[in-house]
Amino acid sequence: MTADNVVKSDNVAVILDRALDDGEGLLRLTPTWVPRSFLHPGRRLRLHPDDLYAYGADRGGIDERWFGSTTEAANEGRVWHEGFSFCLFEGEQFLLKDAVEEAGARIIGSSLFDKYNRWPVYSKFFDNMGPIPHHMHQGFEDAKLVGQEGKPESYYFPPQYNNVDNNFPYTFMGLEPGTSKAQVRECLENWNKGDNGILDLAKAYRLKRGTGWLIPPGVLHAPGSLCTYEPQWGSDVFGMFQSIVEGRYVDWSLLVKDMPEEKHQDLDFIIGQLDWDKNVDENFKDSNYLEPIVDESRSGDGYTDRWIVYGTLDGQQCFSAKELTLEPGAKCTIQDPGASSWITTQGKGRMGNLTLLTPTLIRFGETTEDEVYITYEAATGGVEIENTGTENLVGLRYFGPDTHDNLPAIGDYKN
Repeated sequence: MTADNVVKSDNVAVILDRALDDGEGLLRLTPTWVPRSFLHPGRRLRLHPDDLYAYGADRGGIDERWFGSTTEAANEGRVWHEGFSFCLFEGEQFLLKDAVEEAGARIIGSSLFDKYNRWPVYSKFFDNMGPIPHHMHQGFEDAKLVGQEGKPESYYFPPQYNNVDNNFPYTFMGLEPGTSKAQVRECLENWNKGDNGILDLAKAYRLKRGTGWLIPPGVLHAPGSLCTYEPQWGSDVFGMFQSIVEGRYVDWSLLVKDMPEEKHQDLDFIIGQLDWDKNVDENFKDSNYLEPIVDESRSGDGYTDRWIVYGTLDGQQCFSAKELTLEPGAKCTIQDPGASSWITTQGKGRMGNLTLLTPTLIRFGETTEDEVYITYEAATGGVEIENTGTENLVGLRYFGPDTHDNLPAIGDYKN
């Protein structure tokens, strides 16, 4: 992808109007691949194995695919479009970011556009061979110190992208109740002595396909090796608190990259960015664990719509997500109160007049037919989806903040 073969932002209006009219409010998106220099690709994103290092070995392997993103990836040495989703129409591509800026009310709804002036969330498939460092994402006040936004996030483990467990299907989350700040400080003081022992202060949870978690900002977590669907806030801030993972050294710069430069050696300040009460919560699982809940109001004969990400963070509905399953031959119309970004995880069919087809193997730079942005205009008007294959058609879609008035609460799956 070069800047030369993308429709420029000041020329987007014409092609966007044609794309929206032709797609009846649906926009075809192309794959957005993101490498991470400090991680090891899990090889389940259906990206061709020869293309895992398409950005160059020095940039690291590709272990993320982002969906409906207007958020740039905070990678050193990034290419100009890294993290951004592209829309495809009649062989031409343009940024979803530019489309939102051009026609925000049509695409994400006027209330969301007026408040945020952008699509403020995104999602990804995160696919790693093993665990990653115990880390946190800054809260909004802390991120603001470096001109960024905070990052709450969530997890769902889609069975269709988890044919194997890989090396460590467990995630350390939070800190053991009773842990002291002095103990965490000692781990930071021991950063350059080898394994700093931060995992000795945490508990690991076995990951289960078809379930998920809600992770508030400021909460430590070391994601395990299941491929994870991650609806989250549109930010890429983080701080790594673990010095060695699987024998690989984690540079101190990855702990402090989103903190004010004058605070890079201030251990009290660094620890102060943790939400301490949430980390040492005695009922951590009850406070954060998710299991699917059927939305009876949007399910019917041959199709089932399930909540997979739900609940609020400090009373705010930051994002949510659903999984729609249609049996062979089934057809339904989904009508949502807000825009969403869709990724097909199984089967084939159609959404409106766009084909849905789950890929088997994708070459870097190729387009696919598995990803769609459902604009506010289309979502509120109703979108017809049909399974034209012989197996279930399954798709995941995530929503922006404050979209639903019937969002389940954490723990409602028990009912």
